[in-house]
Amino acid sequence: MGPLSGVKVLEFEAIGPAPFAGMLLADMGADVLVVDRPDATDLGLKRSRASDVMMRGKRSVTLDLKLNKEPALELIGRADALIEGLRPGVMERLGLGPELALARNPRLVYGRMTGWGQNGPLAPRAGHDINYIALAGVLNAFGRKGEAPVPPLNLVGDFGGGGMLLGFGVVCALLEARASGRGQVVDAAMVEGASLLAAMFSGFLATDAWSEERGVNILDTGAPWYNVYETKDGKHISIGSIEGRFYEELFSRLKLPPMPQYDRAGWPAMKERFSRTFKSRTRDEWCAEFEGSDACFAPVLSFSESRKHQHNRERGSFVAIGGIEQPAPAPRFSRTPGAVGRPPPERGEGGAQALRDWGFSSRDIEGLELRGLGTKE
Repeated sequence: MGPLSGVKVLEFEAIGPAPFAGMLLADMGADVLVVDRPDATDLGLKRSRASDVMMRGKRSVTLDLKLNKEPALELIGRADALIEGLRPGVMERLGLGPELALARNPRLVYGRMTGWGQNGPLAPRAGHDINYIALAGVLNAFGRKGEAPVPPLNLVGDFGGGGMLLGFGVVCALLEARASGRGQVVDAAMVEGASLLAAMFSGFLATDAWSEERGVNILDTGAPWYNVYETKDGKHISIGSIEGRFYEELFSRLKLPPMPQYDRAGWPAMKERFSRTFKSRTRDEWCAEFEGSDACFAPVLSFSESRKHQHNRERGSFVAIGGIEQPAPAPRFSRTPGAVGRPPPERGEGGAQALRDWGFSSRDIEGLELRGLGTKE
């Protein structure tokens, strides 16, 4: 049932980080009901719902919020938490902003997901992950020396600094609401979440332990012993031998004479030596060489390869839902483990049962449907 079993979450349809936060809560047992648009033409979404992994474990109702807000307010009155990922002011214009929502349900946790935050000069502007992590100072740190910054997919802004931060904020506010009986607004901004993920580097900068020049530091491919190398078969391996004993193990496994670890003047020569050495064997041969090693070595796997790796298979790190292999719920709990309750719903799917589970009578449901709420079994 998961540690959030019994928590009712109302999620308003959005893209990226907001549904990811809803997925995290659903994985942990929350009953997540999505208020979907009757269709997705205004979202520009063309993918099948069946393959939208972030919708897993949820149920759906449909409603045109521009035509009738009252059914949404009825749902808000029964929810413990709400998640929305629209631009600042949109929910207010729809008549569903925090003031009205909390008046209807004083214990409600109102979770808001935006790129720039609910206020500030950039709040009303459009943007995407790449823009938010750029303003956060994070994008500038990704890349090799002498090259342009490299976007790390949309993992840092949308999901790490966005959806995961919102999920954390919602759970924190839910815990507080249990004690106080009062809800509140959670303002999660991706630009701030991305900055928060990079908190460690604030300390490094303050002590001159980090250069803002790309590709010259320990963790950004500057150090030869924290890097990625090509193998004989055109694949890659990773090493992260930071600690002294792991660094010594690396040279032992490579059968190379040791070199001073922090002699930066010698790093180019060391990197060249590592490059030649790793390119002398295939990736699988290097995996065999480093088997059982503490040199901090791992093959660089593709998404598909990762699902087949022995370690991930033995831990059950991936699950198949609706014929699609995907990451299993995490983290793991010893007594109340999370689980994927159901495949992603089509629009309105499961909504009828969800309304019954949320305490609506048959007459209530008929009234909601007459006012535009779409449901299916």
